[in-house]
Amino acid sequence: MQAFRFVRCELDADTGVARLVYAFDDGPEMVETVTVPGAPFALDGERAQAVEQALRLLHLVAGVSYYKAAVPREIRIEGYDIDAVTAALLDDIYLNGLGEFAYRNGLDLHGHVRFPAAGAARERAPALGLRRHALVAIGGGKDSLVSIEALRSVGVEQTVSWIGGSQLIRACAERTGLPTLNIGRALAPALFEYNRQGAWNGHIPVTAVNSAILVLAALLRGVDQVVFSNERSASYGSLILAPDGTVTSEVNHQWSKGWAFEKAFGEHVERHLAADLSYYSLLRPLSELAVARQFARGDRYDGHFSSCNRNFHILGERPANRWCGVCPKCHFVFLALAPFMPKTRLVGIFGRNLLDDPAQTAGYDALLEFREHKPFECVGEGRESRAAMACLATRAEWRGDALVERFSREILPQLEAGALRIEPLLVPDQAHRIPAPLAERLDAYFAA
Repeated sequence: MQAFRFVRCELDADTGVARLVYAFDDGPEMVETVTVPGAPFALDGERAQAVEQALRLLHLVAGVSYYKAAVPREIRIEGYDIDAVTAALLDDIYLNGLGEFAYRNGLDLHGHVRFPAAGAARERAPALGLRRHALVAIGGGKDSLVSIEALRSVGVEQTVSWIGGSQLIRACAERTGLPTLNIGRALAPALFEYNRQGAWNGHIPVTAVNSAILVLAALLRGVDQVVFSNERSASYGSLILAPDGTVTSEVNHQWSKGWAFEKAFGEHVERHLAADLSYYSLLRPLSELAVARQFARGDRYDGHFSSCNRNFHILGERPANRWCGVCPKCHFVFLALAPFMPKTRLVGIFGRNLLDDPAQTAGYDALLEFREHKPFECVGEGRESRAAMACLATRAEWRGDALVERFSREILPQLEAGALRIEPLLVPDQAHRIPAPLAERLDAYFAA
């Protein structure tokens, strides 16, 4: 395949259905649909223009799901042009967002992904008079629930929003008692056929795609905030080691959850789509451990949430329970919560004690970055895992468990004691895009 084509994108305002069309060379069209509830949408003037720009941005970002099947060198955009700033943003999203995909498949995409810039730079987008309301992305895990409760506590009107048909996410969303928005997304069936035929496959920057979907939904519904729940730990990738232990590269599984993406994407939305549409992560100032501490303060969602990604695979087997207990997400969430909640409560949530199971040794070694790189998953930094484990090693209720005892015996003597304190990891960072008046109220809420 020589070229990947962005064929066209269309939105039916009467039904809320967007059609995103792609193709390789002169091959069959691949048609993805995104359905935003609430139609018909009355669009005119500057808001109609903003929606059109958001639709094009979604078309371009969502194309990553299809482009990766062949990664051709030529990219064609048909029906509209993009300027150099937009092209540079897309180059970053595809190159960095496909970092893990490229690493696992032995590909080098540097200098390979080039979006064609043909259009003149757009004037700065106007403010549209959007109403004060937040579309808050919910993923079924602890992070988005912390954001939802924080916004509720400071009086921000919100709609809990998710994409796709996950019943687990729906149950969490309904548990909040807030208005909900379930956006439909149907991938092109042709993509699965390409995969069956042996096309390239692997991880994509799904948060970038979901961000573009929610930005379109916000403009259709006339609201001024799109809120995600990505903490600062998401900005740090897995350090790939050579046989001699030296670092050869960094690959970030969750690049589109990181600060670099959030900053670039949020600035693009405000400059090119609507000056009064804020895109931000509410948890950006916090570490994973700080988020875990906040979640542990209430038990409203103990029987509903799950961060186990095996619940959310498009294809394949799902765990019988909300927690499979053997994947990196289960390992990390259990470890991150352990310093902040009673052992009986935590074991009750997971159904077993993961830290007293020697079969989990390799998984926890990877989290600790002990003889292995951090897993390609949305988990915290190695220093957070080490600090949490060191904390448990001092606690009578935990220190006799198999993996905590092993940590104390084999790993702890090799670590610098000063780098194992949890307290410095709980201090908020100042790099974020949270609107200033809201940030002040959130600071007070999290410090309470």
